Amino acid sequence: MDKQDILYLIAALVLVLIIAFFLKPVITGHPVNTGIGTSSTTLPVVIVAQQNESQTTPIVKTIITHTTLPTPTPSPALTWNPNVTQTVAFINPSAYGISSNQSQNEGVRINNSILDTNMTTFATISSSTGGSGTTSIMYMPFPYWELVYTVNPSGELVPVSQQITPTNGVGISYSGVSGSYSTANPQFTIQVMDGDDPNRIVRTITPPGGINLNLWLGITPTPGQNSNFKTNQVKAIATVPTKAVDPRPWTEKFYEGQRHYYFIITAQSLQSYSIKIQVPTRYIGKY
Repeated sequence: MDKQDILYLIAALVLVLIIAFFLKPVITGHPVNTGIGTSSTTLPVVIVAQQNESQTTPIVKTIITHTTLPTPTPSPALTWNPNVTQTVAFINPSAYGISSNQSQNEGVRINNSILDTNMTTFATISSSTGGSGTTSIMYMPFPYWELVYTVNPSGELVPVSQQITPTNGVGISYSGVSGSYSTANPQFTIQVMDGDDPNRIVRTITPPGGINLNLWLGITPTPGQNSNFKTNQVKAIATVPTKAVDPRPWTEKFYEGQRHYYFIITAQSLQSYSIKIQVPTRYIGKY
């Protein structure tokens, strides 16, 4: 075999390899097997035979299609055990791309204006005789309001007296009135009712700690020994401490509004009471 025959043989082998690895896959529509992983986009080949007058010529048309990526499977939800408190540990801030030497940005106040905390009286309820009653329905257009109230108890002393008659035969005889004085039990209750739902009691309000005028004024009355035999009354000696605290008026805050309300007031042994319904001044003109 001469040198020319060897060259023809090598050329034939190369041609066979080209047909096997490139031309045949393209004609049959299969991807070329090059040993490299395929991408997510496939290129199917469609062979269309076009017949001419002289001969039939195959026409290769390539249709590009996009493969939809599979939906990732969601990770299972973490369950929380309410009986176990989790501990959050510290890590190296470089894991988040934060330098440990990085200075923190100082915050800047967006609104430097001072909040207006003044209150404006929206409505009043009062009684000069301290009697009970039910008010008419009132509409509260604001989302927040306060109920400020005060009472004036009667503070009348009611004597509990006993007449002592002379003894017969032995001992020392006395005459006059002996006993102590007690005040009436004042009571005051405000029921805030929902005017849009008559079955709903919004809140029941009573003075915290009760009503005790002597305590507020720091007076502790004690029965005295001086008697007025004409009126049969015993004078009381008052002990006034150095410090006394008067809690009036009381304030109730309501974080609801924009609805109707009415009030049921129960009063006993009071000279008078007054109720103010106040709203933030900054609300005026906004609702």
